Amino acid sequence: MGPLQDIFETWARFLYEKNATVTFLRRSRWVALAMSAAVLIPCFWHRRIEAGDLGSHVYNAWLAQLTEKGQAPGLYIARRWDNILFDVLLLGLAKAAGFAAAQRIAVSLCVLVFFWGVFALVSAVTEQTPWFLTPSIAMLAYGYSFSMGFMNYYLSLGFACFGLAIVWRPRRVGWVGGAIFALLAFVAHPIGFLWLTGMTAYVRLRSRLPEGWKLALPLTAVAAFYVVRWYTLHRPELSADWERGPWYLYNGADQLALYGKRYLGLAVAAFCFGVACVAANFFAPREPGLWKRCDLPFEWYAVAVCATALLPENLRPSPDAGWIGLLGSRLTTISAIFGLCVLGSLKPRKWHLAGFGVCALIFFAFLYQDTRWLNRLEANAERLTSA
Repeated sequence: MGPLQDIFETWARFLYEKNATVTFLRRSRWVALAMSAAVLIPCFWHRRIEAGDLGSHVYNAWLAQLTEKGQAPGLYIARRWDNILFDVLLLGLAKAAGFAAAQRIAVSLCVLVFFWGVFALVSAVTEQTPWFLTPSIAMLAYGYSFSMGFMNYYLSLGFACFGLAIVWRPRRVGWVGGAIFALLAFVAHPIGFLWLTGMTAYVRLRSRLPEGWKLALPLTAVAAFYVVRWYTLHRPELSADWERGPWYLYNGADQLALYGKRYLGLAVAAFCFGVACVAANFFAPREPGLWKRCDLPFEWYAVAVCATALLPENLRPSPDAGWIGLLGSRLTTISAIFGLCVLGSLKPRKWHLAGFGVCALIFFAFLYQDTRWLNRLEANAERLTSA
């Protein structure tokens, strides 16, 4: 009982020590509940949740249920350990509550994991509660990755954010918690797991390097991504391509570009407003130590943008393997998270909250209109096929 008791005591000390996220949740639990309810509104404002591949996840869960009952001759369930967590969750909920309710519950849980995971990571990195960034985090929660229905990838990033927040300044129990979140991230999707383990190694190694050698780490990372690009370019059997437009448009704000050109204008406006926030803080008087607070998040962001530019959008490791698709478009979710870490390092201003709040209102107004149209389209198709 000794080691187990030691873990419990260490965890209890962690909960009551100074920690921005824990302090916020402990002192403002009702605010956190209200924020959670607000961020879930898009999951309930229409009959159907418009999230791309969500329909295929539901179909797979339905097939799995039939297969388990022996009602799908010739089909069997393959056992695997990655890229399945959302499907397992959806199947379990469908057995208990039916598929209609299961979709709402599973997607809502994913949104909360992602939203609060990003919130926790920004809080841990910046050592302040990023309340003024909640509109931006909410927009990212319903951005490209969610809209495409990459639910396992999306859930994996949420768990990875929680894991990174825990191991940022780890105690003994922190490593245990980080390992648990790493396992959850792996079962959800390998990219989240690789991001969590890679970032943990990056931060630990950087903290041990002399000041003059710290720049070698991001340069090495970018060089490694360039080697991957060179290798895939010279291996035509990989069928790699970079067909996604100018690299500078994939800066994290592109996650807001969903259903047409008006989203692109909003994404550009949100990015420019973020740049203005950073510039205003750098040129403001009496802001000592600002660059020291921002240098690591900015370093991550720069590496992430370079990775998106250098890595292929689609590739096929072998003729018998499946495609790895939309890789760069997915990775800009991570770029956006790093961008939020940069913004979270700034001194909060009321006009920051106002600006991001206006962007969020416009984004969700657009999203409501377009998803309502898609719901009507699907309802019409349903009526035609059932007639």
